[in-house]
Amino acid sequence: NMLNKNLSEDDSPRKRPVFLILLLIVLVCALGYLGYTYYDLKTESEIQRVELERRTTQLQEELIIIYEQYDSLKTENDTMNQKLLTEQQNIERLLKINANNVYKIHMYEKELKTIRKVLRSYVVQIDSLNTANQELLAENLEVRRKLQRSEKNRQELEDKTEELTSKVELASVLAAKDIFCVGLNAKSREKTKADRVDKLRVCFTLRENPILVPGPKIIYMRIARPDDVILTSGVNLIEVDGEQIVYTASREVNYENVDVELCIYWSNDGNLVPGSYKVDLYADGHNIGKSSFSLK
Repeated sequence: NMLNKNLSEDDSPRKRPVFLILLLIVLVCALGYLGYTYYDLKTESEIQRVELERRTTQLQEELIIIYEQYDSLKTENDTMNQKLLTEQQNIERLLKINANNVYKIHMYEKELKTIRKVLRSYVVQIDSLNTANQELLAENLEVRRKLQRSEKNRQELEDKTEELTSKVELASVLAAKDIFCVGLNAKSREKTKADRVDKLRVCFTLRENPILVPGPKIIYMRIARPDDVILTSGVNLIEVDGEQIVYTASREVNYENVDVELCIYWSNDGNLVPGSYKVDLYADGHNIGKSSFSLK
């Protein structure tokens, strides 16, 4: 009995450490399980948050794409453009919603169904408008081509009429030919030295022209010295092509639509100098002939 009692007292202290070790193991396992469970829940919550953000961003991007599509649908039709603008303003309102991602996703998905439907209907309407506009444009182009052809024909007719009028006007002007200029002394002998010339004689022939109205015609002679000074006596002015010019001398002739020969004289007043002179003849406000001569 004494031996058994000693053995019982010796075994009791040994069992306590084992119990504590077992208890510690259980606690560690429990803490590990709780930690794992917390981590798992936290990870799942983070995954849901990321997924909500991704879905929100995806829907926002789709709204922006549709917004830009409305821009590309703008037409020349003011009524349709106003409708497109209204839809864009609706998209802007959705994008400005200040709420959590769950609410945003709910609103975006709900509104996108309507927005897509409206977009498709507007695309169909605009296609119809474009088709009608293309047909109208084709008609306008055809009308424009006809107007251009008509304008071209009218312009060609005007050009021909103007050309014909110019030809008639040109044909209606007197013309001088065989213009011959000489210097004469006091005895009417031809001289070529300036200091021996008493007068200048310019002879010519007025051409036959059946278009002209017959009757009296005044022929004006204009002689320019080598230094372009005009030989003249007094203030002699005529209008030529709308401009007033000085002339040297003139002569009236009765024109009967046939060639007529005549001469015009100018008396030397001491202004003759050696060199080359230019002679111009005028009638009815137009130049009818030119020539030149020289004095020594």
